[in-house]
Amino acid sequence: MEHATAVSLIRAGVGSPGETWAELGAGSGVFTAALGALLGPRGTVYATDRDGRAVARLRALETTGATVHVQRADFTRPRDLTHLTDLDGLLLANALHFVTRQERVLRQLVQSLRPGGRLLVVEYDTRERTPWGPFPLPPERLQGLARASGLSGFGEVGRQPSRFSGRVLYAAVAFRR
Repeated sequence: MEHATAVSLIRAGVGSPGETWAELGAGSGVFTAALGALLGPRGTVYATDRDGRAVARLRALETTGATVHVQRADFTRPRDLTHLTDLDGLLLANALHFVTRQERVLRQLVQSLRPGGRLLVVEYDTRERTPWGPFPLPPERLQGLARASGLSGFGEVGRQPSRFSGRVLYAAVAFRR
């Protein structure tokens, strides 16, 4: 995905410039760069991924805007993320569809948000399981998981056709109570 497209997809779900966010399961850094651009030079992004090659790519990523800190971590293991507290936002882009126990993981992640903090999720709008998305997360399922995890105000903030198989990506946001 091109940078401008990623920025456009998540723009309405990101808060204000200067905030502190984490992108979990950051992969190649497409959304890390988009988030950094939206948060601006006073913002901070903690980008994590469990894959060493992804971490190396993230460390080499040239971003404009926010300061980016890269860490190798598995966001499904709370002990890997103990340093992430009182965040303004969490971004999970194409990451939750790999998680078997989505509700348990979301409940744990929500604890790292400040009250009123945002959870921003980018996922495919599909119910079909694939090797690249074994645990699909269409919007109505994400809304239920968000509610069960102590989040409110769920709403879609963007849609974008995907390059893969004619699927559609959506972005949705919810807030910690």
